[in-house]
Amino acid sequence: MAFNKYLHQQPMADMNMVPLVDVMLVLLVIFIVTAPLLTHAVKIDLPKTSSKANITKPEHIEFGIREGGELFWSGEKVPLDSLSARFAAEALRQPQPELHIRADGKTRYETVAQVMSLAAKSGLVRIGFITDPAR
Repeated sequence: MAFNKYLHQQPMADMNMVPLVDVMLVLLVIFIVTAPLLTHAVKIDLPKTSSKANITKPEHIEFGIREGGELFWSGEKVPLDSLSARFAAEALRQPQPELHIRADGKTRYETVAQVMSLAAKSGLVRIGFITDPAR
């Protein structure tokens, strides 16, 4: 009757941690073995390109604004009141040209804002500023 001494003991209420630690160690070993296998990338032969920028020349409107408020359309001096009709005519073209605004450094912002407002109201949506990268 070797089992009699265990019959009168209280049930054990502590959690046995040894199996839990064993499972965790097995999982750790599995992850250590499989982790390097996941870092290898698929080798693909990608096309080679040059590092030069792809320069496309879409149609555009060169628009200049001098410090005194003089306006120039591709080098030709134009009055402010005739811009609305010219912008509307250009907005109807397909594909729509870009408006490149070149303004002097000391030009009043009010003049630039008026030109941009007239262009936007006329339907030109592609408006950009041309700057001097040397400054």
